Amino acid sequence: MNTLDRYIIKEVLKGTLLALIMLYALFNLFSLKDELSHRGVGDYDLKHILMYLGLMIPHYLYELMPSAALLGSLFVLGGMANHRELMAMRVSGVSVYGILRSVMFAGMILVTFSFVIGEFIGPDAEKKAKILRSVAKTRMPVAKTIEGLWLRDGNQFVYVKDVLTEGEIARINIYELDEQRHLQKLTYANRGRYLDKEKWLLTEVLTSEISAQGVTKGHADESIWASVIDPGVVDAVVVEPENMSLMDLSTYIAFLQENKQDAAKFELAFWARLINPFITLVMLLVSAPFVVGVGRGISLGPRMMLGILIGMSFNIVDNTVGQMGIVYGLNPLFVAVLPSSIILLGALYAIGRLR
Repeated sequence: MNTLDRYIIKEVLKGTLLALIMLYALFNLFSLKDELSHRGVGDYDLKHILMYLGLMIPHYLYELMPSAALLGSLFVLGGMANHRELMAMRVSGVSVYGILRSVMFAGMILVTFSFVIGEFIGPDAEKKAKILRSVAKTRMPVAKTIEGLWLRDGNQFVYVKDVLTEGEIARINIYELDEQRHLQKLTYANRGRYLDKEKWLLTEVLTSEISAQGVTKGHADESIWASVIDPGVVDAVVVEPENMSLMDLSTYIAFLQENKQDAAKFELAFWARLINPFITLVMLLVSAPFVVGVGRGISLGPRMMLGILIGMSFNIVDNTVGQMGIVYGLNPLFVAVLPSSIILLGALYAIGRLR
């Protein structure tokens, strides 16, 4: 790696870092405004808001990395083009592909950083952030595992296996303890639906009451369950498949398949998470046709605007294709790869025309 390579890599990384800070500041401003509107709910105060936003930093950095790489490289390479640095490189014998090679070296550094953040830091930090916010708002202890959700309501410990929709849960186990912390009643319900304040309708209910005389079992088609747990508490700590790590997704997909349940949404999230860091490389390639080989005096603004529009369009198409893939039962790998493959081919075609 020569001096020119190191110079381009350093400048691309600096530009990406600057764009990442700017994008994060913008997103964080909107997030702070939204969280401040919930200030005063339960124990949720400014300290909890700042802690929540701090824990969400890895998530935002991971999500914003491809866009930051696009904007940063457009800014840096565009500046080099306008200051004739790229022209000097070309005149001295450096090919377009030589410049792109240096840009891709910088991209691999960003991909590694993004992968580490997305796999080993972001998911756990986001889970802790959501639990912190939920506990502060409701004053209710909550724990989320890959298999389900644990909550505590007084002397009741509640395990929820599935959260179906807002106010709709499934496979609920309620463990009720006496004052001596002995299990006195176990309730299982196949479904639960939120009715009104502190009231849930449980269906297909099985109960087991434990006493000194033995265990008394019962069954009911429907039963009213009085609990301070509300749908907001349940929804707040549910981690979406898009925000799970590859290992968590792999484990959960295997679990769903073993139980003959639909795992398409999680399979799509698995492949999307595997591919997402490399989208940073695609975004760097997208920036190249707008700045490499252009003449002096061409404004950087229009090139950046076009690049931003391409990046925004990619995000919209990627999300749309993903949802259509789930609805129509398309192959998850094909759905995850299709949008980035199309834009990659377009970028490679445009780069080929720079020769």
